[in-house]
Amino acid sequence: LNMAAVTTVAMWKAIALIGLAVAEAFVVVSSSPRERSVSTQLASEYGASARTRTRDDYIDINRESGGPIVRYDGPTIRPLSNVRAPSLDEIWESTMPVIVQGGSLRTWSFANPQVDAVQVLFKSEGRPIDADIDLWNGPDNTPQRMRVYVEDGARRTFSAIIGTPRGPNSIAVRNIGQLEFPLDAVVRPDMQDGLAASIASVVSKAEVIQGGSVRTWSFNPVVQSVAVIIKTDGRPLNSRIELLMGPNNSKQVVEIYTEDGVERPFFAIVETPEAVGSVIRIKNTAPLEFPVYASVAPYTLGEYDFVGGDSYNFNEWPML
Repeated sequence: LNMAAVTTVAMWKAIALIGLAVAEAFVVVSSSPRERSVSTQLASEYGASARTRTRDDYIDINRESGGPIVRYDGPTIRPLSNVRAPSLDEIWESTMPVIVQGGSLRTWSFANPQVDAVQVLFKSEGRPIDADIDLWNGPDNTPQRMRVYVEDGARRTFSAIIGTPRGPNSIAVRNIGQLEFPLDAVVRPDMQDGLAASIASVVSKAEVIQGGSVRTWSFNPVVQSVAVIIKTDGRPLNSRIELLMGPNNSKQVVEIYTEDGVERPFFAIVETPEAVGSVIRIKNTAPLEFPVYASVAPYTLGEYDFVGGDSYNFNEWPML
């Protein structure tokens, strides 16, 4: 009887040890490092799908009405102009900028009468830009002036062309921001194959904006920058140009006054680097008797890549 009891106890101990070994094996398997992955499928009438992976840290969004948006180093920029003008990056790399501290004034003079247009570019280290630009033509004569505001001077630089006929002329830049908000300024002549010719080559038509009215242009995410031209038939020009990202969220604002909209039209390149749609809003702040003619068109496009490595075809996604 004692031997049977001892045998029974030994058998139960063996069964218990086997159970503990099996449980430990399951614990080891469940605690082994594994790649975490979260997958979510959203079904809607637009056929949208979203997938998130923590390892690769990207977001892939596909929509039947648009195209892919992939977060990575940046898109490949393709200019639309047929004029071989230097890009904005090339201008910044080849020209030494002048630092304009907050509350200070800097001037550039152009005595050569052959200089009939000047490039004015601003940027910062990511801080806001708030500046005034004046064109001086003779004593106490300011035929053109601008007020510029940029929310982020590193992500969206300011680029404009100022007409300087009948020289000599001077460009005055006053940084009206605080001392903690300096800006980098580049002011140089715009030659025959410069930014003005490049901007004019991408626009095809102009729309009339009557005094006091507003006109908007919407662009898809593939558009990385927009060309803007505003002129008149010789009357004064008073307008407000805004880059909107969301309801009344102005990322860039330019208020411009020009004494003669034919001799000194407004040329500008507005950068739209965000991976969402952008809106350009132009308001004619002059009375009804002073209409303006506005031309807005894509200037450069960005090529986004699929997650699988396929590139995006520019012609498959309309720019407007």
